[in-house]
Amino acid sequence: MELWVLPIIIAVLVIWIFFSSIKIVPQAQAFVMERLGAYQGTWSVGFHIKVPFIDKVARRVNLKEQVADFPPQPVITKDNASVRIDTVVFYQITDPKLFTYGVENPMMAIENLTATTLRNIIGDLELDQTLTSREIINTKMRSALDIATDPWGIKVNRVELKNIIPPAEIQNAMEKQMKAERERREAVTRAEGEKKARILEAEGEKESAILRAEAEKKSAILRAEAQKEKMIREAEGEAEAILKVQQANADGIRMLREAGADEAVLKLKSLEAFERVADGQATTILLPAELQGIASLGAALKEGMK
Repeated sequence: MELWVLPIIIAVLVIWIFFSSIKIVPQAQAFVMERLGAYQGTWSVGFHIKVPFIDKVARRVNLKEQVADFPPQPVITKDNASVRIDTVVFYQITDPKLFTYGVENPMMAIENLTATTLRNIIGDLELDQTLTSREIINTKMRSALDIATDPWGIKVNRVELKNIIPPAEIQNAMEKQMKAERERREAVTRAEGEKKARILEAEGEKESAILRAEAEKKSAILRAEAQKEKMIREAEGEAEAILKVQQANADGIRMLREAGADEAVLKLKSLEAFERVADGQATTILLPAELQGIASLGAALKEGMK
């Protein structure tokens, strides 16, 4: 090997060691550092340089809130009903050092702790309470897990029961009960609908009868008013006709007087006026004694003229 190559190799090694000693910690992460196998410190976000061959990154810890979805766990209720419960745990690492050195496998520890805690809580509840007390179970689970995981540097923020699976026979009974309840509600809804329909129909018939009665009343009033108007107009027409006839007779007598007719002619004209007034409705006309001679004279004059 040439002597000039050795310095180049040494320079490359120095540069490589220098850059490998530079560490940049990203946001929401932390590096647990060890020096010669012992805990040296926890690096937070930023630029850091470690001592080559002495310091090493023992663990990269994610400080974000994380979700652990565990498979369904079989548990037994107080009334000896076997159910399977699927749980979801929301947790966050608050102390990277305790998380690294507190427990060998934190996720397995949380899963087993969740299963045992769930069995303890469900064992004090009956099946109906288990199905209807999710919030109570969630709160108890979170409190118990948070206390147990605190020495591991883990904070449990939330625990949710994702699913509660009862036994098959209980599921069938619940489905039958739900079906019966739905049918009952449908029957009640139909009965209420029919009742409302009957009420609306009765109200419609009542309204229709009222409208018909009002229409007949108005029609009768209009017919009576029309009949009344007709009778009034007929009476006015007859009165006007009689008045015109009398006026014409009066005008004729007045003209005869102006022409110098004697008293006998005037009485004869009055007799003709009586005849027109009778209008053929009577077969006998009673005349005063003094007018009978004039009537006979008038009849003779008519015959002579023929």
